[in-house]
Amino acid sequence: MSKSTQKELSWRAYELMCTAKTMAEKYEANKEVTAKYVHATSRGHEAIQIAVGMQLKPQDWVAPYYRDDSLLLAIGMRPEELMLQVFAKKDDPFSGGRTYYSHPSLNRPDMPKIPHQSSATGMQAIPTTGVAMGIQYKEKIGLAEWPLEEAPVVVCSLGDASCTEGEVSEAFQMAALKQYPIIYLVQDNGWDISANAKETRAQDISEYIKGFHGIEARTIDGTDYWACYQTVEEVIKLVRKERRPFLIHAKVPLLGHHTSGVRKEWYRDDLKEASKDDPYPKLKASLESLGTRLAEFINLEAKITKDVDAAYDAALAAPDPDPQSIQDHIFAPTPITEEQGERSPEGKKKTVMVDSALFAMREIMEAHPEALLYGQDVGGRLGGVFREAATLAQTFGDERVFNTPIQEAYIIGSTVGMSAVGLKPIVEVQFADYIWPGLNQLFTEVSRSNYLSNGKWPVSCVIRVPIGAYGSGGPYHSSSVESILANIRGIKVVYPSSGADLKGLLKAAYYDPNPVVILEHKGLYWSKIPGTEGAMSIEPSADYIVPIGKARVVQEATSEQLAIGNTLGIITYGRGVYWSLEASKAFDGKVEILDLRSINPLDIEAMEALVCRHGKVLLVTEETTENSFTLALAGRLQKSCFAHLDAPIQIVASVDAPAIPLNASLEAEMLPNANKVAQAIDHLLNF
Repeated sequence: MSKSTQKELSWRAYELMCTAKTMAEKYEANKEVTAKYVHATSRGHEAIQIAVGMQLKPQDWVAPYYRDDSLLLAIGMRPEELMLQVFAKKDDPFSGGRTYYSHPSLNRPDMPKIPHQSSATGMQAIPTTGVAMGIQYKEKIGLAEWPLEEAPVVVCSLGDASCTEGEVSEAFQMAALKQYPIIYLVQDNGWDISANAKETRAQDISEYIKGFHGIEARTIDGTDYWACYQTVEEVIKLVRKERRPFLIHAKVPLLGHHTSGVRKEWYRDDLKEASKDDPYPKLKASLESLGTRLAEFINLEAKITKDVDAAYDAALAAPDPDPQSIQDHIFAPTPITEEQGERSPEGKKKTVMVDSALFAMREIMEAHPEALLYGQDVGGRLGGVFREAATLAQTFGDERVFNTPIQEAYIIGSTVGMSAVGLKPIVEVQFADYIWPGLNQLFTEVSRSNYLSNGKWPVSCVIRVPIGAYGSGGPYHSSSVESILANIRGIKVVYPSSGADLKGLLKAAYYDPNPVVILEHKGLYWSKIPGTEGAMSIEPSADYIVPIGKARVVQEATSEQLAIGNTLGIITYGRGVYWSLEASKAFDGKVEILDLRSINPLDIEAMEALVCRHGKVLLVTEETTENSFTLALAGRLQKSCFAHLDAPIQIVASVDAPAIPLNASLEAEMLPNANKVAQAIDHLLNF
């Protein structure tokens, strides 16, 4: 590289660095105003961030972390745009005032793409690795829209302290195992809020990453702009060409506050020493050696100060978000609003529920190459522990149907990145009991992406979860988790009770642009439990779709019994449908059964109509009662339909205990059954 080119690049870097430094100083000078909302700045980290940002192209992807405002400036963001986020303004380009400074989401054609970035430290590692995973998938199966010589790279920016998170290790593991085209940029300032590296880290990231064979590392002085630029340039070229992962470990000082809410003077005793590594005077001295005159520095700094002042005033005066927009972008609009296709075509035999799901998956994958399935044991060797993926790998190949490590967080969180690059991931968590390690990603990343990106990055994915007690599965294979999922805003949750509904809801979930969790009861898969034969159904047509959020009446009360007011309604879902059907046989014509099919969104209209029609309502669930989805539903209906009720709403549920016991007798005692439902029906009818 020529001296003139080096000078030109260094001058541009200095302009960016001066801008970031001036912005940080402006925030500090006006801390009574700017500290209203918590923010952090890049002071001390500027050189490495700018070296990365200047070399990313529009086809690339980047996941900055909360200290990366210099990186954002380097990819082309303007100071005023960042300041709009400082003040949480309506025109904040990332989130419309919904999230913190330097928590970006960007989808502009002339800049690198930035999916939604959360505030949970290190959590961006999994979704961003999912982006690289999706890019690799598209390249392998011929869906890539880019020429080979311009293949995109993915950069995931992390602080060194965040690398102690277990979920970061899951991301490293997958990148190393599968050789994704990703660069992990670790900015090591030696601090974890008030705890330092000696207190919290057994080794630095350069040593730690050696345990992940297949990730090549570079350690550099992150305050030396030119050294940073050259290292980043080399690594990006290698990743574009060789399509494998790297880690850049940049050692930097933290010269600003941890955040505006945790000030450096409260606990730092190393500030004088840290200031010796300030990248700003280092770059200035480098430019002086290249022939830059003092007047040029003075003129540039004066201009930047003027521009930053103007940007600050404009951002501060900008309008706040409209309070009426608070519920905008919870969900992206779905095209599936009505039932379509044939539910029970003539000339077909009934199939078990698990086969209905298999048929739906096959039809989806035949029609859509962007659809893929992954999770624990879904690959060709087993095809799922319930055979729910049998033959799919053999039919569609190991690139589209494959096993993952035991990493529920990765399985769920990677869907964010896969969706961002235009794929439709269908993933499986082997048992509902195993979803707990994935809840952080489901809650922090998956459910909030559309809302906190102001509608730019909906996560379109399907998460299949076998659920419920069946055959003495014991405390680790029998749980019901719908109450937990129902409390996560921004995801849809469905719970089919028959093969027809499972196929129809799978199709609806696939075409829905939002994250959909499908709870599939293990005890209904094969209809081996007496009384669950109704879960078998004639396979619906290929175009059959059940809209999410629409309940179904599976049994009506007779008009004669309705006329004399001797009826009740049961609201249930999953296996509860079959306990209710069995119990109702003793009450001929007196019981209407409504199958919710969807936990979120709910069919409120259908439930309230049932209450008004009968005046007596029984809720049947496999979950325990206390603090549950069903208990909340009872409260909701008693509030909205109080005038129409002739008796308090009753609930039949599992016995309140921490886990389902392994012993068959204890399991039976804990679970609802038809007798318990029948007793509740009798009680209500005679209330």
